[in-house]
Amino acid sequence: MRKIVVFRFLLIILISSVLLPLEAANPSTDTRAEAGGASAGAPIKVGFLTVGPVSDCGYNYSHNVGRLALESNLPGTKTTLAENVPENADAARVMERMVAQGNKLIFCTAYGYLESGEKVASHHPDAIIMQAWRPTNLKNMGTFAVYQYEPLYAVGIVAGRMTKTNKLGFICGHPVPNLLQNINAFTLGARSVNPNVKVHVVWTNSWSDPAMEAESAKSLIERGVDVLGSALDNPLTVLKTAQRSHVMVFGTYADMQREIPDDWTTGSCWNWDKPYLEITKSVQNGTWKPGSRWYGIKDGAVALASFGKIVPKDVKEQAIAANAKVKSGQKIIFQGPLEDREGVMRLTGGQIATEKSLAEMNWFVKGVEGALPKK
Repeated sequence: MRKIVVFRFLLIILISSVLLPLEAANPSTDTRAEAGGASAGAPIKVGFLTVGPVSDCGYNYSHNVGRLALESNLPGTKTTLAENVPENADAARVMERMVAQGNKLIFCTAYGYLESGEKVASHHPDAIIMQAWRPTNLKNMGTFAVYQYEPLYAVGIVAGRMTKTNKLGFICGHPVPNLLQNINAFTLGARSVNPNVKVHVVWTNSWSDPAMEAESAKSLIERGVDVLGSALDNPLTVLKTAQRSHVMVFGTYADMQREIPDDWTTGSCWNWDKPYLEITKSVQNGTWKPGSRWYGIKDGAVALASFGKIVPKDVKEQAIAANAKVKSGQKIIFQGPLEDREGVMRLTGGQIATEKSLAEMNWFVKGVEGALPKK
């Protein structure tokens, strides 16, 4: 009898030694994210691609500020930065290296990275690729964007109030939807206080071409533009060119008053801290899902920049009040009835632009002068 008990005891030990490792290898509760491959709550590596240098005082600079904030606000998170990555097949090669280095999340900050991002995402289902501005349908890829046009409505109000010639200038890189949103919101703001205003747009067909930017600025100034701004990676060439002619300026992406103190009016500025932190946390804790994520004034992702000393108090107060209405939702910039400059009704009475229609914007509002190339 004693031998039987001992035998059964040894048999139980033997079976347990086999089953326990199998149970450990196949836990009933999955603690890993469906995509991204990181244990829930564990720090992850995050990659960032920028199309230009992060020292540009504008577009890429603002993204890098958000990257550095991510490292500070999410302890243990390590980021990899690749600057000056062109919007072609090189971007895919950079992303492949990032994945090989263990980056589970990659932010593609430039508009033209989508195709490369989709290629890499399709090869690496455990990696998550986030593309700026442009939507995608891949399960391990998403879109992040800011309503960067929101503060520009108030910026337009300032420009419309302060111009003496009724000619405003806007120099931009490529005619992509997010820049058309900027131009249209700025124009709507300016014409809300000054219906005689015209906004003259020039395209450089490059995110960074200082020579072309300087020539474009000079051309607009010669045509009588007395308030000038740009949506380029680095705004300094346009701002400095305007400064030499004592032309008033406005900004996008970053507050540039310190660079142009005498002629600065105001501008919009970005804050990528919240989007980057929120998205990274969702990957880290396993709650990330594909789709689009848009952030605006109410989220603190975009804001009205500081006002220059040349802006009268009443103009400043009017702009601040308008911006507050946009923030609260009392003022919706792209709401019907709204016609384009050709007279086509783009939004009927009461209709509000959707994220999809904003992402596909390919038209100018009334008051915008200049060509609109088709991309």
